[in-house]
Amino acid sequence: MKLIEIIAPSSDIKIITAVASQQQAQDFRLGLTDKEGLQNARLLTSDDRLQSTLDGLQTVLGTHPQARILVMPIELSLPKQDEDERKKEDSALAAREALYSTVQKNARLDWNFILLVVLSTIVAAIGLIENNVAVVIGAMVIAPLLGPNLAFGLGTALADTELMWRSFISLLVGVLVAISLSAGIGLLWRGDILSTELLARTDVGLDSAALALVSGAAAALSLATGLSSVLVGVMVAVALLPPATTFGLMLGYGRMDLAAGAGLLFAVNVVCVNLACKLVFLFRGIAPLAWKAQQNAKRTMLIYILIWVITLLLLIFTIYLESAGAIWS
Repeated sequence: MKLIEIIAPSSDIKIITAVASQQQAQDFRLGLTDKEGLQNARLLTSDDRLQSTLDGLQTVLGTHPQARILVMPIELSLPKQDEDERKKEDSALAAREALYSTVQKNARLDWNFILLVVLSTIVAAIGLIENNVAVVIGAMVIAPLLGPNLAFGLGTALADTELMWRSFISLLVGVLVAISLSAGIGLLWRGDILSTELLARTDVGLDSAALALVSGAAAALSLATGLSSVLVGVMVAVALLPPATTFGLMLGYGRMDLAAGAGLLFAVNVVCVNLACKLVFLFRGIAPLAWKAQQNAKRTMLIYILIWVITLLLLIFTIYLESAGAIWS
């Protein structure tokens, strides 16, 4: 359940009242008109009607410079909802604008993002070299590379080229920083670094692709439904950083054969996460507000899905060739 506060020209209040009635707002109240001709309105809506209510309000208000729509969560509402209403709330999608606000923060390329990548890469490298599972999981939980991937998927769903470009640049910079730093660690580290944890991330199979697909779908679904409580488990399951760190470590250590396996695992994870995100956003109906933009977004989404499917098939074929070569040798 959400409380929506609207500040709008008093001339639009009748239409806003009609929107509240059409969307079956659970409560609707009007405030007084101020000297500038702006009037305050408040309405209470269920989560499953939040997106359609926001769409209706945005259509009415357009780009009016003084108009505002504020959405606030409800911590507690008494009396309690009945069971049917509660189930609708639990299954409702997060609002498009809330999704955008969440992912664009995680896709922002700034010093905080770069520092997170540096710190998590160091944590992952030490955990992999020292064969410490708990430390590796710590790097997985930080998961700085997951945000740009989710943002890229949402940008595709909304046909937002700016978000797609920003998330792509953030991901590219993050990967380059992680690989460069871990390659330096592999070059300077004294002694044997070929631990069990590290070697496990140089071997890729079809199960790796299946796990990445399922984990990517879980990540997108947790984002779309606002279930942030499961994101920590998703971060561990997706695990984009350890393969990238392993790739860099093996490059620095001079084991190109093992670096190739780690690089292939990282590529499979990235492709599967992006493919799964796009499929989830498509099937859950996450799209732009305007009809024309919806058509463009759907066309763009289908093109990207096709590209990712073809890329995944090529990677699976590469995995097959590697495994066949290992068997024949």
